[in-house]
Amino acid sequence: MSDVVTFEARERVGIITLNRPEARNAVNGDVARGVEAAIDQLEDDDSLWVGIITANTEGQERPVFCAGADLKAINSGQAGDLATAKGGFGGFVYRERKKPIIVAVDGLATAGGCEIVLAADLVVASERSAFGLAEAKRNLVAGAGGLFRLPRAIGQAAAMEAILTGEPIPAKRAYDLGLVSRLTPAGEALAEAERLAGQITACAPLAVWESRKVVLAAFTKDDDELIDMTNKAFGVVLGSEDTKEGLEAFIEKRQPNWKGR
Repeated sequence: MSDVVTFEARERVGIITLNRPEARNAVNGDVARGVEAAIDQLEDDDSLWVGIITANTEGQERPVFCAGADLKAINSGQAGDLATAKGGFGGFVYRERKKPIIVAVDGLATAGGCEIVLAADLVVASERSAFGLAEAKRNLVAGAGGLFRLPRAIGQAAAMEAILTGEPIPAKRAYDLGLVSRLTPAGEALAEAERLAGQITACAPLAVWESRKVVLAAFTKDDDELIDMTNKAFGVVLGSEDTKEGLEAFIEKRQPNWKGR
């Protein structure tokens, strides 16, 4: 990872920070490669069960979580560097992974920045945040998943309006529409995301990871496929050491000591 993306482990949580505040955290090649490396680190570390993606907005007059693609990089012929083989745009939007990721947004997430948000599992946002796909205003198309993920998140009518007008969705409306899981005062999104991560890591990691797979598939697979996936997930969890630990902890009235296996 380069300095434009940082990674920090806090107990069971890996915190990934976009760190180009002077460029509105726009995605260039270094950011894409840095995010991919951070996700690799999160996925490979058995002591980490949940990830958070946040952004450094220090010194910005109007906070921006991520302004999307770095247009200077594109203009200089480096458009191909903005995606990675494993992650797609930003090293993230099409990344296969097993661990849930929360985004903590405290400012504008627009264009590819909004598509990074949409690729996460949970969104915590401050009241000064906003979410938009502004590509139509520049004769571009949101090419990193936004055109199909935004309708899934907020419904076709609201998504169609946002995409065809390019106008951002304020945080409160995004919360009311179901895009945002938790809404906070300005400056408190990361702290709330860490609280949410703590609630997730209190649960059995295998159960969390297997459940996540089925929830994500609910929008794209039919009921027979989902029943099969659910049964397989149940089998994986039931055959693990943590099931025995969970039952014993319940009987003994104590907190379980999850192993993740």
